[in-house]
Amino acid sequence: MSSVSVQPYGLIATFQTPAAVYHAAEQVRDAGYKYWDVIAPCPIHGMDKAMGLKRSIVPRISLVGGITGFCTGMTSIWWMNAYDYPLIVGGKPYFSPMFAFPISYELTILFTAFATIIGMFLVNGLPMHYHPVLKYPKIKRGMDDQFFIVIEARDPRFNAANTRTLLEKAGGGEITELEA
Repeated sequence: MSSVSVQPYGLIATFQTPAAVYHAAEQVRDAGYKYWDVIAPCPIHGMDKAMGLKRSIVPRISLVGGITGFCTGMTSIWWMNAYDYPLIVGGKPYFSPMFAFPISYELTILFTAFATIIGMFLVNGLPMHYHPVLKYPKIKRGMDDQFFIVIEARDPRFNAANTRTLLEKAGGGEITELEA
């Protein structure tokens, strides 16, 4: 009977304070790792910079949604008043931005909200119904009082021994291999 060796998902290390995980994140970033993450129970100011993350494209997606909504509102009012059902009442012009503004404003907000939600789902890879980190028995502490760094095995720089050494030097405790 042959045993099949399964590639692990990666390594997870525990940190006790926000400052400790912040400085460890800087060390992991400086070591050149690309596929890794920090799990924390609260936002940590400056963590994006410490991890070397670029600014998200979700605001740009939201802007495109808002501009689309505004243009849709203006165009629909123009179309309805100038072509679909042209009716002059009291000398009112076929189209005026003043009359089209309320619907354009509402569609701007609506389309921006939809674009933001859809953009967030696409950028974050949601919905994600399963993640190997959830198999870690102490992961619930990451929602309460502990901080974690997870380095994935798919990272080109990943070597179990070297990565473990890096996490130990960074101050990580309870370094555990995660199964995929």
